[in-house]
Formats: sequence, structure tokens, C-alpha cells
Amino acid sequence: MRPGVTFSVIVVSGRVSQVRGTTSAPVIDVRELRVVRGGNVVLPGLSFDVPMQTVTALLGPSGSGKTTLMRAIVGVQRLAGGAVHVLGEEAGSPSLRPRVGYVTQAPSVYGDLTVQENLRYFARILRVSRDRVSAVIEAVELTAFSGRLVNTLSGGQRARVSLASALLNEPPLLVLDEPTVGLDPLLRVHLWDIFHNLVASGSTLFVSSHVLEEAASCDRVLLLRDGELLASESPDGLLGRTGADDLDGAFLRLVEEREAA
Repeated sequence: MRPGVTFSVIVVSGRVSQVRGTTSAPVIDVRELRVVRGGNVVLPGLSFDVPMQTVTALLGPSGSGKTTLMRAIVGVQRLAGGAVHVLGEEAGSPSLRPRVGYVTQAPSVYGDLTVQENLRYFARILRVSRDRVSAVIEAVELTAFSGRLVNTLSGGQRARVSLASALLNEPPLLVLDEPTVGLDPLLRVHLWDIFHNLVASGSTLFVSSHVLEEAASCDRVLLLRDGELLASESPDGLLGRTGADDLDGAFLRLVEEREAA
């Protein structure tokens, strides 16, 4: 897989304007996405795309619409308008199921099975070889814990077991919802190292977080607040445009600009 191109994006009067570097097809293409839940508009009309073989961080405070957006991308969220395409197909298409790995905030593995038993079970469902079980356990650095029951592991280790299950069939796209929530800083750094290794191997990652500084080394940052996209660009580009010292400061300045407009 060829490395993805980088897109520069600026915010003009609260709307995201994209400047393309090439015409390479994006892995995720969202156009005027509108989602209404319980009579409330959660996403009012988002547009952005994600290049191949990159790490894109979806950042914003709790309640900003991150999980709803991710559900729309994996095709399990009803849309009130707009369109979401993934790997060139409409989100949720049956043909995408083996090609998109989705890891929710809650660990999606069985606590009364060992790490290896969990992954062997999912490998049978996905019809992949047992060789992949050993490979993904090694990829998430849990080889020493493969015989341990999942409910005896730490929160960070359980998160890595869930990640390993999503890696079994080598999906080209991984959508990870708050994979580092509740983890200590060292574990967060460790998981981000794993994410970058996956991209180096050819995957594209779309990762949500409410910890802004986690995204400092990502290719793209999407800042979401109250369902609206404040910015979509590289971390360096965002810092340069706002003049902030860090991503927290950049977010605050964008919010101030938005409220003053």
C-alpha cells in the first residue's frame, strides 16, 4: 500500500476548507454528515476525508459527538443526511465487514477465557489461520500473558486484547474509540507506538481521544466540539496557524474565534 498524502485544511468563517495535495482516493470520505438522536442534532453537517496509511486523531471533549461519528463511519449509526464512504463503498456495506476493524471503549473480549483462547475463538469466526493468533499477540506485546485469563489483566492489557482481536484478519482500516481512556501516561505512549507500527505496516487508523496532546505525532488532527468540526489538519499546521504552544491551547483559541465570529 502506498503512503497516504497529506491534506492541508484551514477554517474559514467556521467552515472547513480543504486543499488537496493529490487526487488519491481517501480511505474515509464524509460529506455533509448529519445525525439526529432523540430529537437533538448531534452532528449538523460534517465534511472531511482521511488519506490512506495515516493516523488521524479525532479529538474533543466528552459529549462532542466523537462516538456518534465513529458509529457512522463503521455503518451502525442512522444518518439524517449526507453520506459516508469507506474504502470506496457506502459505510455499513456487508463487503466492508472484514475490511474494517472497530474497537469500542469497552473491551469486547471474554473475561473468563485466556488471551489466547479469546483470539482463537475470534480467529475461527473470521476464518483466519491460527498463525495469526500468535502474530497479533506478539504485535500488541502480550506474549507473556497469552495464557492468562482476561479478567485478571489490567485495563491497558485488556484494551490490547481487544485491539489484537480487531487485527486478526489484517483490516486496512482500524477505527478505535477512546482506546487509551483511563490508562496511565506510560501505557498511552505504549499503545500509540503500536498504532504507528500498524500504519508502517500498511494500515490506516482513525482514533478518538479526549486527550489532545496524544495526537501530537499524528498525521492529521480533527477537532470536534458540540458536533462541529473546528479544524482538520496536521498538528504542526494547527499550532502554526493558531500560534499556540500546544494542542490544548490551539483548541481554546479556535473555540474563542468561533464564539467571537
